[in-house]
Amino acid sequence: MGGGYVFGSARSGQTAMVALVLVVGSFFAGYIFGNNAPIYVPQASSNSSSSSSPSPSGPSNFANKMELTYRRTPLVISERGVNVCPLEFNEYIPCHNVTYVQQLLPSLNLSRREELERHCPPLEQRLFCLVPPPKDYKIPIRWPTSRDYVWRSNVNHTHLAEVKGGQNWVHEQGQLWWFPGGGTHFKHGAPEYIQRLGNMTTNETGDLRSAGVEQVLDVGCGVASFAAYLLPLGIQTMSFAPKDGHENQIQFALERGIGAMISAIATKQMPYPAASFDMVHCSRCRVDWHENDGVLIKEVNRLLRPNGYFVYSAPPAYRKDKDFPVIWDKLVNLTTAMCWKLISRKVQTAIWVKEDDEACLRKNAELELITICDSEDVSKASWKVPLRDCVDISESVPHKSSSLADRLSAYPTSLRKIGISEDEFTLDTNFWREQVNRYWELMKVNKTDVRNVMDTNALFGGFAAAMNSYPVWVMNVVPATMNNTLSGIYQRGLTGAYHDWCEPFSTYPRTYDLLHADNLLSHYQNHGESCLLEDIMLEMDRIIRPQGFIIIRDEESIISKVQDLAPKFLWEVESHELQNKYKKTETVLFCRKKFWATV
Repeated sequence: MGGGYVFGSARSGQTAMVALVLVVGSFFAGYIFGNNAPIYVPQASSNSSSSSSPSPSGPSNFANKMELTYRRTPLVISERGVNVCPLEFNEYIPCHNVTYVQQLLPSLNLSRREELERHCPPLEQRLFCLVPPPKDYKIPIRWPTSRDYVWRSNVNHTHLAEVKGGQNWVHEQGQLWWFPGGGTHFKHGAPEYIQRLGNMTTNETGDLRSAGVEQVLDVGCGVASFAAYLLPLGIQTMSFAPKDGHENQIQFALERGIGAMISAIATKQMPYPAASFDMVHCSRCRVDWHENDGVLIKEVNRLLRPNGYFVYSAPPAYRKDKDFPVIWDKLVNLTTAMCWKLISRKVQTAIWVKEDDEACLRKNAELELITICDSEDVSKASWKVPLRDCVDISESVPHKSSSLADRLSAYPTSLRKIGISEDEFTLDTNFWREQVNRYWELMKVNKTDVRNVMDTNALFGGFAAAMNSYPVWVMNVVPATMNNTLSGIYQRGLTGAYHDWCEPFSTYPRTYDLLHADNLLSHYQNHGESCLLEDIMLEMDRIIRPQGFIIIRDEESIISKVQDLAPKFLWEVESHELQNKYKKTETVLFCRKKFWATV
């Protein structure tokens, strides 16, 4: 179909002229919101060296066309560059596309809410064009102010404010969205609620941290205020929610600078390792734990560490009308069969602890109250694995170090099971400590300019561990086709998810400030037509924010190809010579996405 050229081309026939404007957000030291007025700068000419800090000038002549473009085979990118998607696709999420899911509805199990899971369209139905920012998009407000305020124009949806404003999820305040810290079951604020949970888990003697909670899975997280207010306790949270009627809740969470992803617990295992969380939290999460013989709560059992907590703040925990008592009785029967102990039930919340009691599980299996799962190969990732209607016998979990700093540097024993030696782990840890400091020097930005970080091939989590001293959070992604090291990452006190980069990630556009890709692209170079370098670069462009960084380390042939392709994606590129962990010099690319907009 026809489309306009991006700025500077003449109108011809029925082709509408559009403009692609390169915008630079300029931020002054100490000015928390920054100067969001657009500054127009020219595109770097082909014979000049690229720069991460271009100087202001006039409008730029871009060759990129605005045209709705689908992925074709063979893939050919025009000399003009990758086309730009029309503005209405500014929130395009390939594997959570409502239009495509509607086509699948007759084949999906709606009673199990399968429509909320990932459904990636075939290659020929995926867009292959750069996702534009929405009208009046501004460089996001910096952390920690972003916890409470974000630009309205960046997530311009009013539904949540209209239906959840009374519960203090989010309120409109001029050009901003304001997040008071409330939720459906804590409309007076998450801090009060979190302290109440601490009292319930410690018999009024402490807080959640003293109860042993350091890593939490928040199911149906809303705008992630629960996770935001766990941070002062040093508690890391993996928050998730589906793309459903609670419009753009995950987009709000990520815009605030709080770790979250689109996901749903329905028919498949969650993309996290077994025994990785000290607490699974459900506050009006709209999950029917009691249905289908409790297969969903058995997945919670898989994810919880021994002596971990399941927090359930929902009507069956306190209401005596309708069918809530029947649901409660089913939950009690299911949790008792899994040898969980109800330790507290008050103020609309019930809390169970998953007791480490193999004898109890064996006895209940003999009584046919549960089925014990067959032992699984620990090297397999829980990626696209159907839920299992059985209960795991959890292995003993190593004693956690007293501080996060100690956990970050301690060798995770789970790595030994997959053949990773302690020496190899230590080499990796020390290497990334050095490299991360060098990265910040080379990016030449304030520490507050980077908040949301993704390590696309996290290995042992060394990069994230080294980033711990900076005001960031890191999504550690372990490709499902690689060695399963994610359990070790969680054992270090970090969080992350499995993923296959042959498919787009479950997040909104413009949600990360920094993507790190260490030998990711070469891993996928022989994985088929849907895993081409250009496909992964397009996905990187979709999820990186304007002015965000993409740091790429890889084989020389890959580095050379990325350098050639980057301008077609409207990325600026700087190359630097750094040492790898074996003290050999290699070229590392620092790509930066230009701040462009369609007008």
